[in-house]
Amino acid sequence: MNILEQIHSPAELKYLSETQLEIVATQIRELIIKTVAQNGGHLAPCLGTVELTLALHKVFSCPRDKFVWDVGHQAYAHKILTGRLEKFSTLRQKDGITGFPNRFESEYDAFGVGHASTSISAALGMAVARDLDNEDYNVIAIIGDGALTGGEAFEGLNNAGMSKRKLIVILNDNEMSISQNVGALSEYLSLIRIDEKYKRAKKDIQRILGNIPKIGGSVLKTANYVKDGVKNAIVPGGIFEALGFNYIGALNGHSLTDLINVFEKVKANIDGPVLIHVQTKKGHGYLPAENNPSKFHGIGKFDVLTGLPIASNSIVPTYTAVFSRALIDLAAKNKNITAITAAMPSGTGLQKFADVYPKRFFDVGIAEEHAVTFAGGQACIGKRPFVALYSTFAQRAYDQVIHDICLQKLPVVFCLDRAGLVGEDGPTHHGVFDIAYMRQIPNMVVMAPKDENELRQMVFSAVEYNCPCSIRYPRGNACGVPIEEDVEILPLGKGEILQDKENATVAIIAVGSMVKEAMVASEKLSLENINCSVINARFIKPLDEELILNIVKKVKYVVTIEEGILAGGFGSAILELLNQNKIYKPVIRMGIPDEFIEQGTRNELLKECKLTSEDIIQTIKDFEE
Repeated sequence: MNILEQIHSPAELKYLSETQLEIVATQIRELIIKTVAQNGGHLAPCLGTVELTLALHKVFSCPRDKFVWDVGHQAYAHKILTGRLEKFSTLRQKDGITGFPNRFESEYDAFGVGHASTSISAALGMAVARDLDNEDYNVIAIIGDGALTGGEAFEGLNNAGMSKRKLIVILNDNEMSISQNVGALSEYLSLIRIDEKYKRAKKDIQRILGNIPKIGGSVLKTANYVKDGVKNAIVPGGIFEALGFNYIGALNGHSLTDLINVFEKVKANIDGPVLIHVQTKKGHGYLPAENNPSKFHGIGKFDVLTGLPIASNSIVPTYTAVFSRALIDLAAKNKNITAITAAMPSGTGLQKFADVYPKRFFDVGIAEEHAVTFAGGQACIGKRPFVALYSTFAQRAYDQVIHDICLQKLPVVFCLDRAGLVGEDGPTHHGVFDIAYMRQIPNMVVMAPKDENELRQMVFSAVEYNCPCSIRYPRGNACGVPIEEDVEILPLGKGEILQDKENATVAIIAVGSMVKEAMVASEKLSLENINCSVINARFIKPLDEELILNIVKKVKYVVTIEEGILAGGFGSAILELLNQNKIYKPVIRMGIPDEFIEQGTRNELLKECKLTSEDIIQTIKDFEE
């Protein structure tokens, strides 16, 4: 019998026995594994939180009680249990359910997420609003130990502890050993500390000691010192208690009995901020994911029986792989090259760099702000750091890029992977803003390669420029062009003319991934007697003003193309250049519109944003008419 299929809302879990809940846990895992194998997604962390999710919904009453999931990598079971079971097969597909909690998708998703370390701050905001409204419900933040490396998490903890408000934070410890697990003693002491009789006894003892004439205060103070010393010696979590939290744990995150017992006691007995430390195993219940949780953290399609990815037939390397190889080769020639990432060594391609140069590689955890200033410190002492981040995550360190790097003209190179539309991870992960936010910063050089060979050239060239640089490149396979081992250093700010026809009526100025689409469009348009000049800008900043102006003066109108947000982007830079030079010709800007683009395959989204070669052709033909 499939009990899971009988559950239409989380409230129905309250009537199930723990034996039935164990069956539901197995059925949830089977569904998650099957779906992620077909669609891709975040497997290992979601398998690790199945019992935790069931226990939360068993004890608390969502959506009245608010569950705030950090990052969202842990929330597939939550989605399945909150009315999205029938749609779960559409996970991460166009017009399907999203891979992260989404307030527009369900009333059970209290806060939209996708980036890490935000849950405690958001949950505290909800708790404050609850108290201002004189309401009485629970707010629970569920944060993974990896997300706890982010500074915002500690800012939230500090503020929440100081506020003394009723707030539950669940620390899902599934990767790092934040504190030593002292086993049964720790669990026993934790249960004692949330028991109502213990709380009353503690208050009575404090009152009695405090009332002893003359020496009562001193005795009480000494007792507290002894108590804290003993407690910190045998119970983990002293740091959280120092921040003002009642600390409970560490608990077995796969024991429904333990979780339900603790949650019920916390719900009944604790009024202030409490942190419940739960230890889970990433990939729990699926051996390939248990054995390789990093590989199965976020994964594409795979074979369920073997755990092996379904291989692509393409022999073309990804841009990530090309960057990785280029940086390793550059580091062999320059001992000052270092590499920095924020908890994404595999995703950014830097794991291979780390294997070759372990002393020159630094993974700072989910702490992009720290990564950038950390790189600045290295650059001050003569090192040449390359900071590899996903474009969407680099946004988190915008202030540090301005003040700690560009203001001081420090030669840090930002390598922004997943620039543009990333596909199934949706709007929280699309890297569409970096052109706009990087080009506006003084002293910053902004580049985007048209293919993998040009990416290699830009990696080597960036060191020669001796200034802050940003290189953006898309997710997925490159263009398949030959990669030259002997690297040509690109002249700073110089683009290239790919096509210059005497009778051209339009100049297509493209950058990065859109150069290939522009060339395909131009070739097809020529068959219809519409002649185009095509420029590969290469540099978004500084622009190759002389080259661009000379081409633009020959044509009737201009088309700019970028895989980035139009507002303040590359097309805006071209408009500014033409206006400054009093060239008033029509400029058609093609790029990401002023809206958040939802999920889908990258090809589907490029069509939606009208950024394919066919869209370029149609845009030009419409204007010609």
